[in-house]
Amino acid sequence: MDVADLGLPVDVPSTALFTDQYELTMLQAALRAGTAERRSVFEVFTRRLPEGRRYGVVAGTGRVLDAVENFRFDAGVLGFLRERNIVDEATLEWLASYRFSGDVWGYPEGEVYFPGSPIMRVEGSFAECVLLETVILSILNHDSAIAAAASRMSSAAGHRPLIEMGARRTHELAAVAASRAAYVGGFASTSDLAAGFRYNIPTVGTSAHAFTLLHDRERDAFQAQVNSLGRGTTLLVDTYDVAEAVRTAVEIAGPELGAVRIDSGDLLLVAHRVRQQLDELGAKATKIIVTSDLDEYAIASLAAAPVDAYGVGTQLVTGSGHPTCSMVYKLVARAESADPKAPLEPVAKKSSGGKTSIGGRKWAARRLDADGVAEAEVVGTGIVPAELADRQLLVELVKGGDVVAREPLDAVRDRHAAARANLPLSATQLSRGEPVIPTEYVHGRSGS
Repeated sequence: MDVADLGLPVDVPSTALFTDQYELTMLQAALRAGTAERRSVFEVFTRRLPEGRRYGVVAGTGRVLDAVENFRFDAGVLGFLRERNIVDEATLEWLASYRFSGDVWGYPEGEVYFPGSPIMRVEGSFAECVLLETVILSILNHDSAIAAAASRMSSAAGHRPLIEMGARRTHELAAVAASRAAYVGGFASTSDLAAGFRYNIPTVGTSAHAFTLLHDRERDAFQAQVNSLGRGTTLLVDTYDVAEAVRTAVEIAGPELGAVRIDSGDLLLVAHRVRQQLDELGAKATKIIVTSDLDEYAIASLAAAPVDAYGVGTQLVTGSGHPTCSMVYKLVARAESADPKAPLEPVAKKSSGGKTSIGGRKWAARRLDADGVAEAEVVGTGIVPAELADRQLLVELVKGGDVVAREPLDAVRDRHAAARANLPLSATQLSRGEPVIPTEYVHGRSGS
C-alpha cells in the first residue's frame, strides 16, 4: 500500500517549496539575463568534518532521489508564489512545467567521505540545478549527521545490537528520516512505527514506566504484560527496586523471560548485579537491555558489562553533538553560453575565511595500500589516473531526469559496514583526531 493512501504525514505531494526564496529569485534574474540555460555543474561537499570525527557517512541519497522526482510546481504552489509576488509571471510559467532533466552522480549511500569529497554532483541547466540546492542539502546534512553518529555508536557497541528510540526527541518527520539514517549507520531496529512502515526497518517495543505505575503492584503489571505478550517479552525493572523487580519478573515469566530493560542508575554496576541475579535464578538466557540517554562514549564504557543490547534516543537524533555536516552545494563549472556544445569552464569562489572552493567537475577515488586498507581520498579534475580507474567512487544516480540507482536499504547498510571496515583501525577510535585518511587533490583540465 502506498503511504499516501493512509494520509500519514511522512510524504508530501511536492518538494518544490522545500527551498530558500533566493533560489527562485536567482532563477528569475537568470531567465531575464539569458543565462538560465547555460549547462552547469554543482557539487556537494564539506570543507571539514565535525570536530573530532575521523570520517563522514553518506546518508539520505535515496531520499534525495525521491525529492528530485517530487520537485513539482503544482497549481497550489504556483498560487502561493503568485500571491506573495515572489517571482514574476514569466518565471511562474517556466516553473509550471519544471521537471529535472539533468544528471546526478554521487557517492553511493552508505559510503564514507572526507573533507573535499564530491559527495554529489548535479549537472544540467543552471535553472534546473540551482532550484535543488536547499532540499538536497537539507536531506544530506541531516541524514549524514545521524548516520555518522550511528556509525560511531555501532562501532562502540561491537556485535551487540542497537535500538533507535529517538522519535520523541525530535520533529515527527525528522524522526522517520533519523531512523532510516540510523539503520544505515548500523542500528538494528527502531521504536518508530512510521519508519518501520515506510522503510521496512524492524520495529521493537514493549512497555514504559507508565504501564507499571498504572497497576496497583509491579507484579500485576508484569503479569499483565506476560499474559499479553508472552514469556519472551522484555520487562522494565527499574521503576522501584531493581533486585525485587528481577526476582518478580523471573517468578512470573520463568527462565523463558526474554529480557529485562534497565533505564536508570549506574548502568555498569546494575548490569553486573542483574546478570548475576538472573543466572542465580536460572534465567541464564534472559538478555539485558540498557537505555538511559546513551551516546557512543557511554556505550563504549559498557563494553565489559554483561549487556546484550542498547537503546539510544536523544544523542542519536541530534547527531551526538553534531546535528549537521556543514555540506555545501557549489557551482564548480558552467558553459560560456546556452549552446549545448559549449565547453564547460571551471568556476570557483575565492574569498577569505576558509570558504574558498576548487573549480571544475570532480572525480574521486580511494587509494588503497598493499593490504587493501584505504590510505587516501584522491579528488581531481580531468583524466582519472589509470591506477585509480577501478577505485572511482561516484556512481550514476539520475540520468536524463530518470532515477537509475534505487536500491534496498539493507544493501546500503551492508555497504557502510564494508566501507568502514576498509578504513584504518584508528577510524573507530572515539578520541578526537584528524580525518583517518588525507584528501589529495589532482588538478587537471576540466572535462566538458
